[in-house]
Order: sequence, then C-alpha cells, then structure tokens
Amino acid sequence: MTALTLSGPTEPPKEEPEVFEPPPAVITTPCDPWPRPYYLEDSLRKVRPYHFTYNTNCKQRWRGRELLDIFADEFRDRPQEYYRDAIVSGNVVLNGKKVSSVRHIVNNGDVISHTLHRHEPPVTAQPIGIVHEDDDMIVINKPAGVPVHPAGRYNYNSIVEIMRAERGHGWNPLPCNRLDRLTSGVMFIGKHPKAAEKLTDQIMARTVKKEYVARVIGEFPEGDVVCDQPVMQISPKLGLNRARASGKDARTVFKRMAYYPPMPRTNGIEQGDKVDERSEEEKLRDSKMAWKSKRGYSIVRCLPLTGRTHQLRVHLQFLGHPISNDPIYCNQRVFGPSLAAGDARSDDDEDIISKLSKMGKTEAAEAMEYHDEMMVEYNKKKAEKLTGERCAVCDTPLYSDPGPHELGIYLHARRYACQDGKWEYETPLPEWALPPPGVDGPTVTTEETDPMVLVDKDDTRTLNEGNSSTNGHVEQSKPLWTMPG
Repeated sequence: MTALTLSGPTEPPKEEPEVFEPPPAVITTPCDPWPRPYYLEDSLRKVRPYHFTYNTNCKQRWRGRELLDIFADEFRDRPQEYYRDAIVSGNVVLNGKKVSSVRHIVNNGDVISHTLHRHEPPVTAQPIGIVHEDDDMIVINKPAGVPVHPAGRYNYNSIVEIMRAERGHGWNPLPCNRLDRLTSGVMFIGKHPKAAEKLTDQIMARTVKKEYVARVIGEFPEGDVVCDQPVMQISPKLGLNRARASGKDARTVFKRMAYYPPMPRTNGIEQGDKVDERSEEEKLRDSKMAWKSKRGYSIVRCLPLTGRTHQLRVHLQFLGHPISNDPIYCNQRVFGPSLAAGDARSDDDEDIISKLSKMGKTEAAEAMEYHDEMMVEYNKKKAEKLTGERCAVCDTPLYSDPGPHELGIYLHARRYACQDGKWEYETPLPEWALPPPGVDGPTVTTEETDPMVLVDKDDTRTLNEGNSSTNGHVEQSKPLWTMPG
C-alpha cells in the first residue's frame, strides 16, 4: 500500500525583474565657447572655427543602412572621403564607440556622434528687428539668410543662438513658427514654454493667417490667382521640393500688387518706353529662353492656406513666375529654359538633383535675376563656392564668403494675423518691394491688393478642404483664376 504524501501549498514562480538597456553613450561637445566667437567683417557676421560634436539619433530612413552610406547621402558640405576617414579614425562613432567598418549597419535607437573642427558660413550682419515684445513673446523681423535653428553647417549663426548671445547664456528662445533660411520677415519667439505652445497650437490649427510678399519675374496676372498643386519633397539633402500630383495637398492665393516693366538701357529714352534695344545676337539668345519673354518683374502678395516646405517658391515656379533671385527654383542651369513652368512630371528628378548638387561647390548658384546683368561675372566671383584652399587645423576644404545676392531671396513674411481678430503684427515692405527710383508705385499695402480679403472663416475652411466651389469674397472680387491640375 502506497503512502500518501501531503505537501504544503505550491509557491508561484518568482518573476524576474525587467532589465532595461541603458541609453546609448554619447560624446560631449569638447567646448561651448562663451561669449560666442562672433566677429563682424564686410557687413557679415562671422564665426571663428571651433571644435564641436554632433549627436544625432537614428532617423527612420537610416535604419538598416550602412554608416558611410548615410553620411554620403545625407550630408553634402564635405566629400565622401572625409566621412570615410572620420569613421576609420574614430571622429565618427556609434553609441560612443568606434565601429569596426564603414559598412557598419545603423539600427533604431542608435546615436551617431561626429566630432569635427567646425567652420560656419557667414550670415548678414543686419540686426534682428523687434516688432513687438511683452512678458510672453517677442515678435521679430528676421533678416534674410539666417537660419532659425542650428542645422547643417549653421550653429551659432542662427536666430536662436544670436538672440541667446544678446540676452544671456541661460536664456532659451522658443520659435513658434518657421521661415526658410533665405526668407525674411515676421517670426514669433516665445519667452517661456506655455506661451510658445499656445501660439504654436494656433498656427498648427490654421487659425492664423499669414501673408508674404514676393518679387517674381515677368508680368504676373491681375486678379485673384489660386494654385493648388500638391508639393513633394524630392531631395532632403538638397532641400528640393517640386509640384507633384502624389505630393501633399498645398494651396496658395496670390494677388499682384505692382508690375514694373524693364527699364531702358540707354540715355535719351523716357522711362516706361518699351523700345526693344537688344542686338540681333541678344534676340537670338533670348528666343531660346522661355523665361526671357517675361520681361520686368512683379510684386505679388501671397496667402498660403497650407504650410508645406518651400510651398510659395514651388507654386510661383509652377505658375511660370518664380522668385527672381531664387537660386534653386529660378535657376536655368538646373531647370532649363522654361524654368519648369507648369511642370508636374517626375521623369527628370535625377537630372535636376545632379545639376543642383553642383551648385555652391564647383559652380556658383545663379538665379535669373543675375543672368544677363553686367554684374554677372562679379557675382560669380563673389558667390560662395569651394576656393581650393584647406584649413590648416583639420584639412577641410574652405568656402569663399557668400555674395550679397546669396544672403536672401525676394520673399518676405510681412504679416501674421489671428483669425478672430485678437492680434495682428506686420512689418513695412522690404526695400526690394518698393518702386524703383523715379518710378511711381505702391509703397504700402492696400485692401485692393490684399489676398486676406478673399478668405474669412468660412472661405478658409472651404479652400483648405480643396472644394472647387467659391463663395463670399471670392465671387465678389476679380475673376478667380486657378492653375489647371
């Protein structure tokens, strides 16, 4: 007979504590110079070279890619050979450790650190204008050519760092809206997180109206012009965007403020006369350039109803009236004689990227504003490009200073207004939007040329939804002209 053995209650298995991976190691920047190493020279704000470490989290598009491939594809200010040497020497590390090969695969969660002798490009020495300031917010008039945040080749030469240098190391400016580096105009800087968050939410919710002014080639159509071509990013590395049916929805209302025909080039002809003074050789040359038929320039007021990157620049190019000194979208060497007017195809993207990638390296970027001017050779010499010289400390190829024509484009954020009328801030027209000397033209904006008149609360919702019907102010204004497509 088998004995029955009784045992006590069975204890549940012990749970092992969850082990969390420590965060990846990063490299500390070798130095953080204060005061910032600024100096002013030739109307430029310059920064003396200094050692610096970039720490970058792995982006989604980098996952599963080789380390050298990421640097070669994403960063264009240095040649691939530099990045290869930096990885091999340990100036580029992953999670704080040197990798065994330039072909090392980067994974989600990795941190790439890159220590280098940093050379920042100069920016304009023009001060940051103050439009309004209170306890919560500073409204500034951003100079053209200065990036908002540290990015790419720019760090201390950015709006955030220049304002920090002016107000103290511990002060943290909080931008609420963004402007391209080459664009000037109204920007909001929060003094504390709550104020910055409140205005940023308003802008993201599209309850803030924004008006820009641009100077474009040719005689822009009169009346209310609406462009609703979707916009797609073609090359993150080059900052290139184009009109594409498969892009993100984008919509802009344009209204011409003034048109200025070309000025006569010889004495004895009254201003405004449209006498063709070109030689036969010039006429033959111009006949091969579609943009040459667009003589003179227009000042156009622009109301973006969406906020895509380069939206205004891309839409104006698509309409056949690009910003006249835009080094990307008004560049015949890149886009050909038509400057991509009405072009929404995608079969030439690789060719466009290849041509654009040469600009600022072996060739100076050259917008049509300067194509046939007597200053062309001077501007080419003054343009920012590789000089052939190298830094004595780090052997980095050196760039020349940018020319005055490269410090900005003719695009200015003139006015921001709360949709319910609680606040509105604006700047005067920039100098390039005023009439030429001796020519009559508007020096201030008027309601007749105001694109915001088209859009009240109901109109904004209708246009943003892409509804083709029009109502309210649109029907009562001049005929609406929408670019096909």
